[in-house]
Amino acid sequence: MTYARILLLSLLGVSTPFMATSNVKLPLPVIEETHQIEQRSIEIKGSWMTYLEQGEGKPVVFVHGNPTSSYSWRNIMPYIADTHRAIAVDLIGMGDSGKPDIDYTFKEQYRYFSRFINRLELDEVILIGHDWGAAIAWLYAKKHPRKVAGLAFMEGVLPPQFPAESYESLGPVADFFRTLRDPVLGPMLVIDQNMWIEQALPASVNRTLGDQAMDAYRAPYLVPESRKPLLAWPNQLPIAGEPTQTDRLMRGIKRFMRRTDMPTLYVYGSPSVERSPQVLEWYVENIDELETSYVGQGLHYLPEDQPDAIGRALEDWLRRLDD
Repeated sequence: MTYARILLLSLLGVSTPFMATSNVKLPLPVIEETHQIEQRSIEIKGSWMTYLEQGEGKPVVFVHGNPTSSYSWRNIMPYIADTHRAIAVDLIGMGDSGKPDIDYTFKEQYRYFSRFINRLELDEVILIGHDWGAAIAWLYAKKHPRKVAGLAFMEGVLPPQFPAESYESLGPVADFFRTLRDPVLGPMLVIDQNMWIEQALPASVNRTLGDQAMDAYRAPYLVPESRKPLLAWPNQLPIAGEPTQTDRLMRGIKRFMRRTDMPTLYVYGSPSVERSPQVLEWYVENIDELETSYVGQGLHYLPEDQPDAIGRALEDWLRRLDD
């Protein structure tokens, strides 16, 4: 039974013989859950976006995914801050950023992020993305190739998995995403039960998240109405041509990947949840200026499993970019 199917059944309250082994967490490594990185805020489109900032030099912007925040980069930023200006943004509606009354589509998230880059007057920026943050980073690089000096990504919501031609093409995760898009079950799980924070996030880290980390991830979503962005993200996955706008944007990213000469780093671990061997092969075959870095064991939220290995990989990659 696959990880995704086990997770789906657990969310629906169905026990299986595999649950016990799927919930076993490795005792190591011990990951620091505190940080002293300064948080700042900037007005964006009538709301605000918060971000962590540390160091000086060429800007490196970290972009998180669903349902995390800038907090997920806390142990990676110090590796960068000795030589670069490390910035980790809270996407709109997430982390400590404002929660305007918008639909939180991929395009809207991108617009706020793009405005954030402009408001900070960042140029020759290096983007680091995870999950949907990787998709935002790639879209920004596609639209602003002269402003992006390099891009690193991990566990991205990206080609070759998306856009998916059909639910069936997703294999065992098809039922999971169908459930989240159900007009009754989706809101029940995400809005009412806060499943992205309480179940999906800790189940997708290959260690036990401590109380401080869980409190940090819970803080933006303490009331049901604050969880609108968390429900929007799975509904933005381009499957069978829908939603049309996201499908079009993701196909544009795929074309850009195949023609760009931008320095790119793909960071991956195992067992992962994105079929790393097949995804790795596609990236190697299709992205010309690609480097890869294997960082060890980890599931989807790799920055919580391997922050030190990721930090060292980024540090080495950035050093060679600067040479």
